[in-house]
Amino acid sequence: MGEFIETTVDDGVALCRLDRPEARNALSSGLMLELGEALEGFDADSRVRCIVIAGNDEVFAAGADIKAMAERSFADALSNPAASFWKRLTALKTPLIAAVSGWALGGGCELALACDLIVASETAEFGQPEITLGIIPGGGGTQRLARVLGKQRTMDLVLTGRRIGADEAQALGLVNLVAPKGEWLAGALELAQRIARRPPIAARLAKQAVLAADETALSVGLDAERRLYELSFATEDRVEGMRAFVEKRKPDFKGR
Repeated sequence: MGEFIETTVDDGVALCRLDRPEARNALSSGLMLELGEALEGFDADSRVRCIVIAGNDEVFAAGADIKAMAERSFADALSNPAASFWKRLTALKTPLIAAVSGWALGGGCELALACDLIVASETAEFGQPEITLGIIPGGGGTQRLARVLGKQRTMDLVLTGRRIGADEAQALGLVNLVAPKGEWLAGALELAQRIARRPPIAARLAKQAVLAADETALSVGLDAERRLYELSFATEDRVEGMRAFVEKRKPDFKGR
């Protein structure tokens, strides 16, 4: 257990719980460094097939540490660990799920957006309120929201700073699943277990292929998909999966 993060691993699923309740899980430099290290450690562990990032019932993460930011100079902003933290998240190959209850605002919303899927409690609230502080999102909020919601809806959230609830977030395509209050973490872990039962190399390749659709032109994305598809044919799991299908039995994927 770290100072700001609690971690557990169970049956191929790693859980990282933000644990800074006195600051509503605000993303301080220390928390981001610790979370980045934990995620990279799990990403390198072949036993981990899916990672869940969660907060507590009241808050996922209420944004950046505003008290610290208020004293930050322009030069400090250029060298702050936050810049490298978001790049570290982007480099992760293991599927990531954000389990969101309560506030996911500012950097907290950006952290959820950086994950591959979002499971939200019916109490969840998402938003990018940076405009009310005289700044703009700096952890990918404008870019990832625009790719999910489109320009018009993103302009609404970024320019007004308004929050949206779980149901609206799901209707807009931001959230994959809305769970009843008190069941959000179980819902996220259940989804993570489903992913963990899939062949892990194929899951990583599939994640890369889908992300290519976000980041490249269609022709480039199609080429990337084909290369990743061909790589999947070189795995033992592909042989096992196809044999199991033909033999009408449950496959036993080894991650090879």
